[in-house]
Order: sequence, then structure tokens, then C-alpha cells
Amino acid sequence: MDDNATCHRTFAVQDCLDNEGIKRLVWPARSPDLNPIENVWVALWRQVAGRNYPVTNKNTLIRALREE
Repeated sequence: MDDNATCHRTFAVQDCLDNEGIKRLVWPARSPDLNPIENVWVALWRQVAGRNYPVTNKNTLIRALREE
């Protein structure tokens, strides 16, 4: 799997993969498929945004996050 990071694109890495016969699976950087926690944050944010009282400061945000 390759997220196009600079460290994955060096000639040394490319040579090693070629020598071992390893094929790359190219994925876009920061893909939600690679980082499933992003889906959790989106779902949590939607729940907090849909609450009856607005989040106006840090304390109400903490309260809303804990309740959700």
C-alpha cells in the first residue's frame, strides 16, 4: 500500500520493491479507507452539531462530546 508519501517514493524503496517483486497498491493521501477514525470523527461531529443546544464554548463542547 502506498499513500504517496515522500519516504515511500525514494529510489531505495522502489528498487527494493522491484527486486522482491512486490506490486504497489496506490492509495490517495489521507484516504478515509486508510484512516477509519476519520469516519468516527465525522459521525461524532454530526451528532454534536444536531443537538438542541449550541456549542458556544469549550465547556459545552466537552459536555456534548461526553454525552454523545
